[in-house]
Amino acid sequence: MDTYDTTGTLEEALERLHASGPERLGRLTNHAPMVVEALAAHGRADAVHRWLDLYRPKLEDFPRPFAPVTDADWGEALGDPRRAADWIAHFTRALAERPWRDVLAAWWPRLLPGLYGGSTHPVIRVGHAVRALRAGENAPRLAELAHGLGYWAARHRPVSGIAPTPAPPDAARSLDAVEPISDPRGGFPDRLAAVRRLPRWAGDVTDPEAARARLRELVRAATHRYATHGHGEETMLVHAATAPNAVLRALPSLPRSLWAPSLHAAWTASAAVTAMYAPAEAAPVAAPGRTAPEVLERALAHGDEHVIKLTDTALDVGDERALAAALRAVELSEPLAPN
Repeated sequence: MDTYDTTGTLEEALERLHASGPERLGRLTNHAPMVVEALAAHGRADAVHRWLDLYRPKLEDFPRPFAPVTDADWGEALGDPRRAADWIAHFTRALAERPWRDVLAAWWPRLLPGLYGGSTHPVIRVGHAVRALRAGENAPRLAELAHGLGYWAARHRPVSGIAPTPAPPDAARSLDAVEPISDPRGGFPDRLAAVRRLPRWAGDVTDPEAARARLRELVRAATHRYATHGHGEETMLVHAATAPNAVLRALPSLPRSLWAPSLHAAWTASAAVTAMYAPAEAAPVAAPGRTAPEVLERALAHGDEHVIKLTDTALDVGDERALAAALRAVELSEPLAPN
């Protein structure tokens, strides 16, 4: 477990943010809850409110309710972004009545097929919320899980029609073997619909411990790959690493029977993002020449939300190639504010 903030700063930030919606401009994700959790997890609670003040112009008001989600008709509301407030209210009630791990276990298999909605941001937000709750349970952290699960349910989007192709045995070479989509235009939904073939890496894994090991391997490989391929799309390719890492963070709080299906969904997400945005050629990567705290400080000074989130995952991986990936994101991305 990371050196987690115990000052209450994360709780203050989450309470500020829960007056805001999960999106802005009708389609862009509110990344602030994920960033403040990452900073708190890595001992930088001192920077949370300062960063949040810079990000504040990107926040929008909480959406209006549409119609309550009930146990009888939740399937009809799944994947309806108009129902975000209704879904958050539904999970708020559920988490008030049952332990959070029970709610997560009940809803994970329902939501997992729609991992790809919202450009994978909903599952990433849930992964941050789960890490916070594992470090310490309280009302703002439970509310954050309700917001994350509600966002996931509202943006739930399955994928279908992807043909499996043979895959090398390791994650890194399987990502290399991903075929780029033939017409790389449009936003995430359009490009996702254009993914037709993906290697079937780890498709035969059923053992829970093997699934967790493979998921760790995938997170490491996708993070390393950003160092050489992030220039294909500096923002969207972050999710090839952060989405599977969010799933990895959730595994210890889920029944072991869900670990293998979680691996398979995470692989499809990571490989699909790779197909959608990968560049034609790799770029050379230099040794980071900085320690992990120094890399985090660089990311924080840069301020971009995706840079901080990739750095968070790179710190989980913990090796030099991962730190180089975080610095590559700093180099490629537009900063949130002047350094």
